[in-house]
Amino acid sequence: MIVYKDIQENFGQSVIEGDMRFDLPTLKVERERIDVDLKKKGYYNFNPGFLIFEADTNQYNNKRFDLFLRLKKDVPPKSVIPYQITTVNVYPNYNVDEDSINANYERYEDKNYFQDELFFKPKYLDPYILLEAGDYYDPEKSRNTSRRLASIGSYKFVNIRYDEIDTLATDSLGLLEANIFLSPLKKRAIRAELQAVTKSNNFAGPGLALTFSNRNLFKGGESLHISANFGYEVQVAGGNQSGLNSIQLGLTNDLIIPRLLFPIKIDDDFFEYSIPKTKITLGGDYLLRSQLYSLASLTAKFGYYWNANRYVSHEINPISLNYVDLAKTTPEFDQILLDNPFLRNSFEQQFIAGLTYSFIYNGLVDANKPHVFFFNSNWDIAGNSLSLFGKKSATGKKEIFGLEYAQYAKADIDFRYHYRLGGGQTIATRLFAGIGIPFGNSDVMPFSKQYFSGGPYSVRAFRTRSLGPGTFDRNSNNTEGFFDQTGNVRLEANAEYRFPLFQYVNGAVFADAGNIWNTKDNKELEGDKFSSNFINELGIGAGVGIRIDIQNFVIRFDLAAPLHDPALPQGNRWNFDFANPIFNFAIGYPF
Repeated sequence: MIVYKDIQENFGQSVIEGDMRFDLPTLKVERERIDVDLKKKGYYNFNPGFLIFEADTNQYNNKRFDLFLRLKKDVPPKSVIPYQITTVNVYPNYNVDEDSINANYERYEDKNYFQDELFFKPKYLDPYILLEAGDYYDPEKSRNTSRRLASIGSYKFVNIRYDEIDTLATDSLGLLEANIFLSPLKKRAIRAELQAVTKSNNFAGPGLALTFSNRNLFKGGESLHISANFGYEVQVAGGNQSGLNSIQLGLTNDLIIPRLLFPIKIDDDFFEYSIPKTKITLGGDYLLRSQLYSLASLTAKFGYYWNANRYVSHEINPISLNYVDLAKTTPEFDQILLDNPFLRNSFEQQFIAGLTYSFIYNGLVDANKPHVFFFNSNWDIAGNSLSLFGKKSATGKKEIFGLEYAQYAKADIDFRYHYRLGGGQTIATRLFAGIGIPFGNSDVMPFSKQYFSGGPYSVRAFRTRSLGPGTFDRNSNNTEGFFDQTGNVRLEANAEYRFPLFQYVNGAVFADAGNIWNTKDNKELEGDKFSSNFINELGIGAGVGIRIDIQNFVIRFDLAAPLHDPALPQGNRWNFDFANPIFNFAIGYPF
């Protein structure tokens, strides 16, 4: 019988070894392993319950035995023969509420595409389907096909059904018809989000975000997402700058094409796990800060993102353009820029053109493992290609199209380790390190590319963008409310113990440490330069939190107090200021 031969071929992978003790769970594991192996070889109807182990102890006197494996009696003949796929039928516009199936079909790449009207072009859908006529049944290919089709973003349900063709079955080979039913999502959708935000120096206010989605736009799985956001913030407290307000408007258009738009054809086997998606982004933002300035920015990106496997994903943007225009400044803010050349230079970098790359390893998807890791690395390089075409201006800086462009290299890493103790308890830790180096045409990093520290996703005992750089104290410099505190070096470490309280509600105890610095000394920001003494310049805080977790939608409340404030005079930095805690409200876990 051919099934015995196929079982024997993979005995090298057996979990049973000579001189092992008799162990029933191990025998069960071996049956499951054999079943998985046979399924990959086409044994569609096989079941691990068809196998039986027999132990013969009559041959030995010292508690040893011989172990035999065989099929049980009366196993159905169709269970011990491999099956081959004869036909692949695809239904790109299947309605689960209707029993009728389209009779019209188009033949493409040896598959039948059934659709009365063209809903999804077969040439764009076919690369996502790994099942081919003539292949033996393979459940892994079925799972991968289902996952790939679901990743397109146009379908709500993906169902693969195999029908046996009994009339054509032989004694040694069975035949299957593969039917792939694809139920689409609604073509158009609108989502609205009402937000409440708190920022540095007690800025707080409401926000509204609207997103319009149009799926399968050109009948190739393309998705267009248009997002508009509005935010209003007012400084409810903060000394002599109370009453300052800001209005932010934004519009972003994302066109996602579920295939690789690239001038050179790349071997499909290179992207076996998933097909890269092409993403084109166009957007604009407008920020108006009363009594200070207005800032307009335009963004354009062209790039790709894909999953290399279950854990690893990549995103690369070979074209990343950003234009920033600082306009309508008040005399008060002009004086701030005049007194602070460092800040003025960061705003003068009007044009940014470069390449960005992101690598993510996400082991957190393994929900049952006690030790899991997450790693994210980002790289951002700008201005190198423009330097070949730029011309020097009267200021000595190079310009292109009359705009001074930025040159810098920026890299950061985000490493996380979670230890799951069981019973919903987790110890979560995080380490972040990043640096940006300006060069060539830039003396400082552009303002939009600098780091900040403090806030609900950072050091929670300090308000957003209010920590650092270094030991700088904004209150002593009388700059409160004018600009966010930023730097081109950032270090942070976090630890959090999470535990369940009752249904949907979890508690947390946490500690955070971090700060930002500059690699070049800015005379207007005393103590901002990074040095070997950085450990003593960390902002440190601790606190407690409540998380409302409903099916992975998390609303988070954290209350944190500073323990070590680097802005205070040396010797007085360990202040344990529990009387003035900082309240943080956020969506999602911080790390």
